[in-house]
Amino acid sequence: MFENLSERLDRSFKLLKGEGRITEINVAETLKDVRKALLDADVNYKVAKQFTDTVKDKALGQNVLTAVKPGQLMVKIVHDELTQLMGKTAEEINIKGSPAIILMSGLQGSGKTTFSGKLANMLKTKKGKSPLLVACDVYRPAAIEQLRILGSQIHVPVYSEPENNNPVDIALNAIKEAKANNHDVVIIDTAGRLAINEQMMQEIAAIKNAIQPNEILFVVDAMTGQDAVNTAKEFNERLNFDGVVLTKLDGDTRGGAALSIRTVVDKPIKFVGTGEKMEALDVFHPQRMADRILGMGDIVSLVERAQEQFDEEEAKRLQRKIAKNQFDFNDFISQIHQIKKMGNLKELASMIPGIGKAMKNIDIDDNAFKNIEAIIYSMTPKERSHPECLNGSRRQRIATGSGTNIQEVNKLIKQFDETRKMMRMFTTKKPGSNRIPSLKR
Repeated sequence: MFENLSERLDRSFKLLKGEGRITEINVAETLKDVRKALLDADVNYKVAKQFTDTVKDKALGQNVLTAVKPGQLMVKIVHDELTQLMGKTAEEINIKGSPAIILMSGLQGSGKTTFSGKLANMLKTKKGKSPLLVACDVYRPAAIEQLRILGSQIHVPVYSEPENNNPVDIALNAIKEAKANNHDVVIIDTAGRLAINEQMMQEIAAIKNAIQPNEILFVVDAMTGQDAVNTAKEFNERLNFDGVVLTKLDGDTRGGAALSIRTVVDKPIKFVGTGEKMEALDVFHPQRMADRILGMGDIVSLVERAQEQFDEEEAKRLQRKIAKNQFDFNDFISQIHQIKKMGNLKELASMIPGIGKAMKNIDIDDNAFKNIEAIIYSMTPKERSHPECLNGSRRQRIATGSGTNIQEVNKLIKQFDETRKMMRMFTTKKPGSNRIPSLKR
């Protein structure tokens, strides 16, 4: 995410390295490179020019303390302006209503249907809501089926009328269904087209006028860059939507849409899609995104993701086992599963300050745990619960059964033993403590 832009900005700031103070000349050279970096990232030209002009004014207007190097000051100013450019603070989705009605809009292929499922999952698991998904794409039967499949995966009901070709009627009937069955949020997935046309605009405007939604979200593929911004502008002129959703942001190394869209349409980015899994959806935080663009990591989001997988009762149970030296391979693989649920491994690594740049050219395979899982699953229940019984013949059988070799099995068991010793040392370090420290925001 934003890899190319991050690298270019980093190179730009190095132009000030070694400079004793900020001058109009060295600022001009740096910002010329920054502007090129933004344009290469497919940022709107007017937005890029306005951004660098503002940074220049602020940089030249600063009384620099001797302890602050010009490069550090420039990073600080650019960080503040990036945050401002993307909207200052995160903005909540409006889910007040009985039921709250959320209308999706966007072109075909932008990810509306998948996002609808992700949003329903987020509202259900994190907000305690009872959502109803509504299939209003009357032109693509595959879209209705896709929504049904997503609904079954997250255990959220889907309302559809396959024989009805009137999306307004379907939406109104779905709201009646939601009220009758105590659903407090209705998420309406609408039809898209390959390009903006009058029929599509009239149809979604008719749905909007009929249902009076609490929230209209415009869903756009982040990888389309300036095309995304231009499409957002046209939709906003007709719908006056409330917020933007950027999908496929994990595959966008440039970032032009994220950096331009707020300024062009004056509407906040509310969510970003960061993967294919139903959990791969994040609230958009401008300051945290600025941190990541400038290689500062995003430790707050990393902690929040960890907290989502953190089970306090399970942690207490685990600590008791560690204290008694009973931590086993069942517990070990349970921890692996929690890490995998947090998301893409390379993305997680990039959230740690300083790690993003170091990992730039290193490919972290999401199947990195594949061999470990195969080895553990090739153990018998007794072997997983009592690792001390893993003698030579058992290890050879496990290697054969997992498709690995004896060296990999021995290496895993050695790592497991070292992990168990370290965890035991950790829990016995503070006498009287009766719990594993939890992650706090």
